[in-house]
Amino acid sequence: MATTVRGKNLEVTDALKNYVLKHEKKVTKYFESEVNLQAMLSVEKERKIAELTLKVDGVVLRVVEANEDMYAAIDLIFDKMVRQIHKYKTRIARRIKSGSFQTALATEAPESDEVFEVVRTKKFAARPMDVEEAILQMNLVGHDFFVFLNAETENISVVYKRKHGKYGLIEPEF
Repeated sequence: MATTVRGKNLEVTDALKNYVLKHEKKVTKYFESEVNLQAMLSVEKERKIAELTLKVDGVVLRVVEANEDMYAAIDLIFDKMVRQIHKYKTRIARRIKSGSFQTALATEAPESDEVFEVVRTKKFAARPMDVEEAILQMNLVGHDFFVFLNAETENISVVYKRKHGKYGLIEPEF
């Protein structure tokens, strides 16, 4: 198991790192295979923000919480991660071939019986373009994201508008 604790606009003290490491068992107990856990602690103005990313068997789960107190934010991200594991356990269990995730969670009930229904399918002609052109196209159609064929990598990619107004790029990793 690999757990890293990093800080942004914040020096990660031993007390904060130990607090995160003390809570890691809350989420790692559900997995028998190797778990990569990354915690990012940051400060923006008066808000203390804690982000937790869990990578296991090709599945990535991520939660973010903000609070006035960093320790409270850490508590919240671990509680939220446990709820997310429960919520998506059946979908994740189907993806993981080893069955280690499935057997660990088989006795616990999911929080909701959420049904995922596709109400519309859309097809489009993916023509090669660079990232800047994709952002322009996205803004022209007024969407928050845009799928395109990246001319540089020759892969399908996605550009999206982030909360703070800047843009993000999602590319496949093979």
